Amino acid sequence: MLAFIARRLLATIPVLAMVAVFVFLMLRLTPGDPAAIIAGDNANSQQVAEIRSKLGLDQPLLSQFAIWSARILRGDFGESFFFKKTVTDLIVQRLEPTLALAIATILLSVLVAVPLGVIAAYRHESWIDRGVMALSVFGFSVPVFVIGYLLIYVFAIELGWLPVQGYRPIAGGFGPFIERLILPACTLSVIYIALIARITRASMLEVMNEDYIRTARAKGLGEATILIRHGLRTAAIPIVTVIGIGIALLIGGVVVTESVYGIPGIGRLTVDAVLARDYPTIQAVVLLFSFVYVLVNLAIDLAYVFLDPRIRY
Repeated sequence: MLAFIARRLLATIPVLAMVAVFVFLMLRLTPGDPAAIIAGDNANSQQVAEIRSKLGLDQPLLSQFAIWSARILRGDFGESFFFKKTVTDLIVQRLEPTLALAIATILLSVLVAVPLGVIAAYRHESWIDRGVMALSVFGFSVPVFVIGYLLIYVFAIELGWLPVQGYRPIAGGFGPFIERLILPACTLSVIYIALIARITRASMLEVMNEDYIRTARAKGLGEATILIRHGLRTAAIPIVTVIGIGIALLIGGVVVTESVYGIPGIGRLTVDAVLARDYPTIQAVVLLFSFVYVLVNLAIDLAYVFLDPRIRY
């Protein structure tokens, strides 16, 4: 097991290297000049050139990449062009809101979607099943920002139950912290619930026709025991897999959701950095998201061992 983990972690090095090359080239080959944005509309060409020289953007691409790569290997992501802080400090400052939103979304999605999928499979072809499928179609069809604005209009503006925007750190009190996390987490979890519920339903329908399920019923076991202990445990591998895949959707949704709700997290930082053409910040955030996604996939692979004893690495 330890050897497998070590091999997987080593395999992340070429993956992150390819991501770094792709992001570096993509940012510099697309239109837009950070120096021009920093200089402002009234700056002349000489002022823009001076800023480019100060930022090191006047050097050849190969030299820029070599300098940046050397800093990354030392754990130095550079200094933000726009925020005038080190990128590491920026990410650390914005990490708590994004982690809180991501964890709340995952917990809410799993706690809602898995029971919905199990019930839909158990009540196959009933109105409950059709309702869960309709919810899944809705979740996949409606954009995240539309759901966010609808929830804001209903629960914040019309009913006044929850705050419209903003974030309160957990150190400022658990009540205000949760209060400002409910709407963003509900917004982001809609598509996630749709994805997990559909996979849970499909996996449960497949295992519910197996011989061991009929044997369990013949032995007189209760339906709850059959569904959870025998059915859901066997169907857990596809469900856990899609939870891991859904992390990619979660990463993209965080960017939109934090912008809608004014949450000062990494997603909002990404939007601001893209608008300002802040190369060091964008590159660091993309590498961070890539590394997190690789680690999540490793955790999913390790979870297979506990879900199915026949799997060995």
